[in-house]
Amino acid sequence: MNTITLASGAASTETRDRPQASAQTQKKNRVQLDFAPRAMERLNTLKAKTEAASYAEVVKNALRLYEALIEETEDGKQFFVRDKAGTLAPLRLFL
Repeated sequence: MNTITLASGAASTETRDRPQASAQTQKKNRVQLDFAPRAMERLNTLKAKTEAASYAEVVKNALRLYEALIEETEDGKQFFVRDKAGTLAPLRLFL
């Protein structure tokens, strides 16, 4: 099992209209995560594919995406994927 420790902003002032406050003025919290080897592989692959500077950046982006998916689903919206032939299928999310 691999352990990763991430430092993240505790209280963000970010909104859709206003950029996030500078990292120097934000309180930081440290979070430690234990990853099984397969999960660590996935994290490394995502870091490389997204050219993220750190594991923390990958996790923060994943949380933003997950939050957005949940909010849209709570509003009754659905997500679909289109295959190469153009066929649409509902995207099954674990929500």
